[in-house]
Amino acid sequence: MVHEAGTPAPSAEQRRFEALQSRLTQMFESFLVPGEPRTVLIVPSLSMDREVLANISGAHHYEERMLCYLMLLRLPRTQIIYVTSYPIPESIIDYYLHLLPGIPAQHARKRLTVLSCHDGSQTALTEKILERPRLQQRIREAILDPAKAYMICFNVTELERDLALRLNLPIYGCNPDLLSLGSKSGSRKIFREAGIAMPEGFEDLFTPDAITDALVELKNRRPAIRRAVVKLNEGFSGEGNAVFAYEDTPEGDELRSWVQNRLPHLAFEAKDMTWELFRDKLSVMGGIVEEFIEGEVKRSPSAQFRIDPLGQLEPVSTHDQVLGGESGQVFLGCTFPADEHYRLDIQEDGLKAARALAEKGVCGRFAIDFLSVLEGSEWRHYAIEINLRRGGTTHPFMMLEFLTDGCYDPDTGNFLTPAGQPRCYYASDNLESSLYRGLTPADLIDIAALNRLHFDGACQKGVVFHLIGALSEFGKLGVLCIAPSHAEAEVLYQRATEVLDRESEAD
Repeated sequence: MVHEAGTPAPSAEQRRFEALQSRLTQMFESFLVPGEPRTVLIVPSLSMDREVLANISGAHHYEERMLCYLMLLRLPRTQIIYVTSYPIPESIIDYYLHLLPGIPAQHARKRLTVLSCHDGSQTALTEKILERPRLQQRIREAILDPAKAYMICFNVTELERDLALRLNLPIYGCNPDLLSLGSKSGSRKIFREAGIAMPEGFEDLFTPDAITDALVELKNRRPAIRRAVVKLNEGFSGEGNAVFAYEDTPEGDELRSWVQNRLPHLAFEAKDMTWELFRDKLSVMGGIVEEFIEGEVKRSPSAQFRIDPLGQLEPVSTHDQVLGGESGQVFLGCTFPADEHYRLDIQEDGLKAARALAEKGVCGRFAIDFLSVLEGSEWRHYAIEINLRRGGTTHPFMMLEFLTDGCYDPDTGNFLTPAGQPRCYYASDNLESSLYRGLTPADLIDIAALNRLHFDGACQKGVVFHLIGALSEFGKLGVLCIAPSHAEAEVLYQRATEVLDRESEAD
């Protein structure tokens, strides 16, 4: 990690963690050899603001999204330890293991250790593990060779750093000291440094007065502006966002008091968010104000990157995000790859920011979100935010890689199978209906088998489900539909929803 001039000297804990991380750098090259033994501890903790996460239905089941890493068990000398808040049904584990190409499920199961805190509370999973010394000991006992082991987490905060130090394991992920680079305010600073276009706006705002001043100044700079977005620095899936409407704004000196009086009436994306709660969170984590980009034809693409422990940067994929919510800012799903008319453009812009992040010592997978507007025959792109963590586009792409053994071509933005055939997908974390409530994992697997909703390894096309554990209680699950084209992937998605609706109504 790079320490900039003028920053405080690292603490003893930070020095210990950096020494631990240097071990990962030393062992990483050996992991590029498929037959090399290794142990991967997966801690899929959503270590984020509890009240923001509370607005995500079935939030603790999102720990299942990282079950895509079970596909690493196709490497015959790889061992995985997977820890969750609440036990994952064996039927779900079995579902994933039978997706493994070229390895017997029984062989893989012997190399998989599944542990649980037996705690479904809203406390972050990592915090639960830290509170359970005996569980930590079971994790240590399950590791065959600590010198060839590391952790993978959904996001890396001080909690994950504490766990890494307790277990004496490095983390393949971003140092928590750099997390501010991926906040809404930090993202704007990186974009400015990299020279990437972004919405007009202001960052590092911690008070209602600061928000008011920013909204007033934004109106002065953009007299024709219709809406602005107020965002908490640490939102998740758009749930920390709110929209401010400049409707019937007064002229002159009255503008500031008018804006101030309207702040409590922000249009929040999160269902249960209130002005009082938003204001309290703002005082702790800060936020930004930026113009709401208008346009009749808008898209929300993203570019994904990876910086490995050796510091090597590579583009991983591009996606078009499927968004919902009151103003279209809540992540629902994605399509891969992004539109051919602009995917290489956003990849190139994203690379500018990614290089700036690499220079500051960032490691791991991350995504850069854009907002793209069609102006005449040209697309105009605005960088929106950096997510220094695994996200909603991570697990579907990894499943595509593992299931097909194909690879991404950064020169074209396409994904090709070993036979040179293109593959696309439609993925969603929010296939949700009250009709689905009461369906167990076994029910879903039965429905999938009877209706041939599965992934066919021979033609490398089909449907894979995830978030299966959220189905019975919340009527919600995730789906990944892989096909040679976007049109075929969407047909698969429509068929999957039609089958689930029909089978649920029949019950």
